[in-house]
Amino acid sequence: MSNLKHILEQVQTGQLSIDEAVKQLPAPFEVDLGFARVDTHRKRRRGLPEVIYCPGKTCDQIVEIVKALLASGQDVLATRASEEQFGAVAESVPTAVYHRDARIVTVDCSERPVPSGLVAVVSAGTSDIPVAEEAALTAERMGARVERVHDVGVAGLHRLMKHVPLLKSARAVVVVAGMEGALPSVVGGLIDRPIIAVPTSVGYGTGLNGLAALLAMLNTCVPGISVVNIDNGFGAGVAAAMINRTSDVDPAG
Repeated sequence: MSNLKHILEQVQTGQLSIDEAVKQLPAPFEVDLGFARVDTHRKRRRGLPEVIYCPGKTCDQIVEIVKALLASGQDVLATRASEEQFGAVAESVPTAVYHRDARIVTVDCSERPVPSGLVAVVSAGTSDIPVAEEAALTAERMGARVERVHDVGVAGLHRLMKHVPLLKSARAVVVVAGMEGALPSVVGGLIDRPIIAVPTSVGYGTGLNGLAALLAMLNTCVPGISVVNIDNGFGAGVAAAMINRTSDVDPAG
């Protein structure tokens, strides 16, 4: 409120033009599109703009949300986007980029931060890569430097061991696994870093679309492992990036 008063006083005295004053006015907290209320204040509160979850939304709805975010100066990250949904966005916003492995659409309207710290994203098998890439790209969008380690599951545990020094140097480690979901427990027994475990829906019938992996991760005997929902690479990427970012903060202020 004090900032608003100062802007109005400058306009009154002629120190500031009306056009310049409009640019300095705080943006509204939300934009009401009727079918969606776009949170334009989330980046200030959380450090990441509102993210568009594409399944269940029409192409037109996604395009309108993208436009609202860009108009408010927010970068765009749209998860679980199909090729068709990307095509609709790209037709309206030519600078849109489709990250096919992660199934994510991004549009930048600001300069990307220089990557800092280190988040490691580990996947058990090649089939887990889409979820792992969702986590990796999300963490990168939040400013983290990310290293990927793919296809090091417990069926060939020797493949993991040469990467242990990298995992020990990371500020947070995301471990993505389907089937029996054992990899996070193995990694947790080798390093002293925070681990975010991501169960995937990869596996045969008794895997129950990721439920078996989820329960295995929740029942791990390794302390310090946090577990997100099935296939929730996005949530894991956010958590890892927040840990990574916190490590940059001087506790003494």
